[in-house]
Amino acid sequence: MSVTIVAFGNERDRFSEDNQQPSLIWSYLGRSALISQIDSSLSAAHAAANRGFTEYQACVFGNVRLLVHDCPVWDIFDSDWYTSRSLIGRADIIVIKYSVNDKTSFQELKESYVPMIKKALNHCSVPVILSAVGARKNGVPCTCPLCTADRRSCVTTSEGVQLSKELGATYLELHTLNDFYIQKYFGGVLEYFMIQSLNQKSSQKMKKKRKTQKCHRVQPPQLEQPEKMPILKGEASHYDADLHNLLCCCQCADVAFYPEDLSTVVEAHKVILCSVSHLFMLLFEVKSAADIRDASIVSMAQSLFTVESRDTSPTDTRDGPPCVPPVKVVVKDSVFCSCLPDILHFIYSGAFQWERLEEDIKKKLKDPEKTENVLEKVKCILKTPGKLSTAKDCRSHQIRRLYSTSLRLFFNTPVLADVIFKIQGATVPAHRAVLVARCEVMAAMFNGNYLEANSVLVPVHGVSKDTFLSFLEYLYTDSCCPASILQAMSLLVCAEMYQVMRLQHICELSIITQLQSMPSRELASTSLSIVSLLRKAKFHNSDCLSTWLLHFIATNYLIFSQKPEFQDLSVEERSFVESHRWPSNLYLKQLAEYRNYVHSQKCHCAVM
Repeated sequence: MSVTIVAFGNERDRFSEDNQQPSLIWSYLGRSALISQIDSSLSAAHAAANRGFTEYQACVFGNVRLLVHDCPVWDIFDSDWYTSRSLIGRADIIVIKYSVNDKTSFQELKESYVPMIKKALNHCSVPVILSAVGARKNGVPCTCPLCTADRRSCVTTSEGVQLSKELGATYLELHTLNDFYIQKYFGGVLEYFMIQSLNQKSSQKMKKKRKTQKCHRVQPPQLEQPEKMPILKGEASHYDADLHNLLCCCQCADVAFYPEDLSTVVEAHKVILCSVSHLFMLLFEVKSAADIRDASIVSMAQSLFTVESRDTSPTDTRDGPPCVPPVKVVVKDSVFCSCLPDILHFIYSGAFQWERLEEDIKKKLKDPEKTENVLEKVKCILKTPGKLSTAKDCRSHQIRRLYSTSLRLFFNTPVLADVIFKIQGATVPAHRAVLVARCEVMAAMFNGNYLEANSVLVPVHGVSKDTFLSFLEYLYTDSCCPASILQAMSLLVCAEMYQVMRLQHICELSIITQLQSMPSRELASTSLSIVSLLRKAKFHNSDCLSTWLLHFIATNYLIFSQKPEFQDLSVEERSFVESHRWPSNLYLKQLAEYRNYVHSQKCHCAVM
């Protein structure tokens, strides 16, 4: 037998300089007296970094195999929801860890990831251990609603206890990772749940064994498993690559950076720059100095850049709106200006490591003092007002997270918008740079010989306003969550119209997930027509979804064969469903014969 433990969260304080301490799970494996052997090939030094979690194997209680999946980065829920849900589904015990000195990570855990874990558990009786690790470094945080001084304040015991009640978890506080807290305190609770899991598995095994040892008699016919439905694989996100390609192609550029001698030019896009930097928001008048309230950002913007006043007179109004030239921004620091292409590549892609940016600037400048000066300016550009900026805040995964949250600020807002969609009598503002980067059809529409290329107002037909807003939200944030099957199908149609294949696959997965979660009783009584979904899927070239829906109808044959919509299937579709139906005709015939046999046996006296 085996026990599977899945651990989420990081128990280290990200503000601490000491990040070399071993993790909670690794410390337990090394200190527990019950662990007789650890598989060194899956140690922390060989972490499966590409999957976002580390695997350990060990022997416990002599011959019981212990499997541990340690996921220190919560990004696995954002990037691969299906893998994280699968991990939780296989878990016998779940451990959630956080540092008591990292209030920001705790709030993110509470608001974003605890609901996901509860949804994945889906009322399963898997024990959860909530571990608060570390000694608190400060006192009671300020309670003033406008105060920002408690951003790094500690997580109180009452907050941890409240979160454990929401999860139905066992709450533990581990002040240090020493023998007492690891082996006796944390280990004692963990091993108690391990014994419970083993007892439950042993009981199930004994019941199965007794069942097979019953005396031979006429057994009911065995219902074979339904044929496996085709698996629909999701497409990897190319959000970062789309934005990086936008910079490389220089399409829809509305900002031009010049050195003071105006010798060279580097083009960029205001909406992208403002989405990652309050300094650029100030520079392009999205926010005022009073809104930002950070003297260092205001001072840096004034000392580093000058926005030249432009001629707002139209150049040509015959075929469309006035042609507005890019905003000219003069970079006062010549050394910074020489590094500007590398800095923009770092900002746009979100995939470059901070260490790589440092290396590129060092190679270009070959002067440590100048290199440090440029990097400090980059940190100020990426700085959050009122917060110290460190190299840790400039890491690639934080830039990617910044994109998905901050570009949302410009979704469905007129700020910096340069195109307006007219749909169902309403208007929806948008930004050409984002649309061109994320959608090839939009790129052709705005850069080709089409009316839309020279128009501010663009009409949209064949789709509802709510569906089109969901489509735009995906372009801006790389995420969507349809509330119903019909909404997912409408969004799928819109995605097919604009040839955004990844969104189409996400909608297909959403429809499949929602249909699979329907109980048989709800499936029998629903007014939703699966055959109509099948028709739409075929019409809009969603071959994977249409194939899956046919298998779904065949697998639930007894339900769908009683519905009027079943008659709307084509001859070819009906033939497929009949040949793949579950339960099969053979099983139903054997079941009828068995029932007749049982009924005939009841006619005789069981004693004489």
